[in-house]
Amino acid sequence: MKNINETFLENTEQKACMSRVLVTTTYSADSIILAITRLAVDRVYLLIDKKPDEIQKSAIDSINKTFGSVIEIKERKVELYDFVSVAKTVADMLDDISRKDEIHVNITPGRKTQAIGVLFGCYARPDYVKKIFYVPEGTKDMITLPVLHFDISPSQKEVLDNIERIDTPKALAEEVDTSKAMLYRNIKNLQDRGFIEPKDGQGYRLTDAGKIARL
Repeated sequence: MKNINETFLENTEQKACMSRVLVTTTYSADSIILAITRLAVDRVYLLIDKKPDEIQKSAIDSINKTFGSVIEIKERKVELYDFVSVAKTVADMLDDISRKDEIHVNITPGRKTQAIGVLFGCYARPDYVKKIFYVPEGTKDMITLPVLHFDISPSQKEVLDNIERIDTPKALAEEVDTSKAMLYRNIKNLQDRGFIEPKDGQGYRLTDAGKIARL
């Protein structure tokens, strides 16, 4: 059995290894500066447009000049209107961040499509995110949003991975190694939840929500 001193030292070492990370959409700098200072973050990921305008460039310059000498600031370019692509970028980024780090996500600045994509990317990796927040305009309130998840079972994930490639129920059931009865239940559940929809002719196609849920 560990004594109190051993436990204390172990917890101290774990905290010493942890970084507090901010992932944020980027346009105006106000909510980002608020989050950096209030959360005392060690590293920031700025999600920026592939072709940033002058306002966004100015915000990036301001953040770098103010904090660049004391914290690590990285940039990740994301699409402006393709929220599926944004979700994938965020999910991949969360995969790459150390599991020891505490991740906070700010969806305040930027386009709504980007904010939606960031939310969905977080929902694809709910266990990796400590907090998602939004700062209402003209305030300094950091409103915490729920970290939801898609609640996709492993067998449903296999259906999403294969349903556009394999049209016939028999072949799909064999591919995902399940009975036809279970396959039909999974397909109905996925369709009811808006992850798949019938396509013209035979079979199904993924909706945008389905594409994100399978990330």
